Amino acid sequence: MGEPGQSWWRRTREQLEAATSLADWAAAGATARARLRAMWRHDLVAGGAWIDHAVILGYAAMTGAIAVAFTFLSEEATQLFDGLRQATPLGVWLTLLWTPALTVAVLWWTRRFVPGAAGSGIPQSLRALDDDLQPQQRRWLVSVKISLHKLLLVCGGLLAGLSIGREGPMVQIGAGIMSHAKRWLRPQSGIDAHDLLVAGAAAGIAAAFNTPLGGVIFALETMSRRRTLSQSTLVIASIVLAGLVSVAVFGNVTYFGRLRVQELSADMFVPGLVVALVCGISGGLFARLLVVSVRGLPDRFSRWRARFPLRFAAGCAVGVALIGIATGGATGGAGYEPTRALLEGEAQLPVVYTVLKFCATWLSAWTGVPAGVFAPSLAIGAGIGRDMALLAAFSQEAAIPLIALGMVGFLSAATQAPLTAFIIVMEMVAGQSMVLSLMACSMLAAGVSRLVGPPLYQELALLLPLPPAAGPAQEETTAKRAGAV
Repeated sequence: MGEPGQSWWRRTREQLEAATSLADWAAAGATARARLRAMWRHDLVAGGAWIDHAVILGYAAMTGAIAVAFTFLSEEATQLFDGLRQATPLGVWLTLLWTPALTVAVLWWTRRFVPGAAGSGIPQSLRALDDDLQPQQRRWLVSVKISLHKLLLVCGGLLAGLSIGREGPMVQIGAGIMSHAKRWLRPQSGIDAHDLLVAGAAAGIAAAFNTPLGGVIFALETMSRRRTLSQSTLVIASIVLAGLVSVAVFGNVTYFGRLRVQELSADMFVPGLVVALVCGISGGLFARLLVVSVRGLPDRFSRWRARFPLRFAAGCAVGVALIGIATGGATGGAGYEPTRALLEGEAQLPVVYTVLKFCATWLSAWTGVPAGVFAPSLAIGAGIGRDMALLAAFSQEAAIPLIALGMVGFLSAATQAPLTAFIIVMEMVAGQSMVLSLMACSMLAAGVSRLVGPPLYQELALLLPLPPAAGPAQEETTAKRAGAV
């Protein structure tokens, strides 16, 4: 160890030897960590850009590993809820108590300890990209603390039986994890907070969906607010690495198998066009409902939600539980199992499944708990495709392309991110044989959606409440404390 390392160890040892209480030991440890970080940034690795890159890629791999753990925990939570429903003959009716009780608990914890974790997570990540935010405001939106809480709270919502997904929350989780890497980078590294947030958010999508290419497109289409990324190669490498961690665990398999697509004929054109239009209108309406639900209107429900948020959440949760009872539990959770069953032609779902899944997802988001809508949107879109196939009297095999078109159409319309929706669905269903059809449906649905509803995540980002910015005196105090360390 060179002279800087010897000096660091000598000063740390002297401070530890002089310590006479637990508080002194804690202070010595904090000072030692700060000195070590300063050496890491300036003395030991001056000019070592490769170590900065290694730190970023290490955090990307960590994001992928957390996404894998999130997947296992969320699936376990969904299975536990299903087990609760089937445990006793009265289990189905017990959900009328279990779902609102656990929903209220999740919302209370969120509002009390991590208010920045409420909702999807994509709006928070988008808002955190604003250059005019102060550090404490950005930490209110994305941080390691919020990431860990978000993971467990979403699992709590799935355990309650709400119709929510994990993919949107994984965006905020990834952004929070990756932003933590900033403290280990050299000031002259050239890697700023914007690039880290984009890399973390997109890495979360790539790992959550097991679609590395989808994560890259999400970063370019939705997250980046610049024409170029200052570290584009490193950002893309981080996204792909996080996705590869997921692939390493789950294998190079798709979520819904491989489409058994028959040769497309002219008979498919009109039904496919209708699916795209219906998805565009319903997806735009869905986005408008979510925005209005957060913004509020001068009506009784909005006033009740503002005055009694926990009671309102309980009422919404009761509605979700009743819908679950009516559909035999098909509308609970993210919706992966019903969607897979639809694509495989083995689904036994009620005729009103699509409408009820739409309502259950909206009510679940209206509660205010941490909740994503990516996966439920895929389920709703698959239901629209199934309904169109029933109206056209198609066979099960002929219905599969319409179901895939419904998935990409509704997801594109709800998020108004057509390229991301197209790539994600194509990777998830191995739908290379339908590339042009999926792309056309995605573009058309997104265009129709823009006529009906606002851009969902951008609008929600503008509605996010933020803590007040620190005044000059508070900033000076914070700077002095940082300098003392």
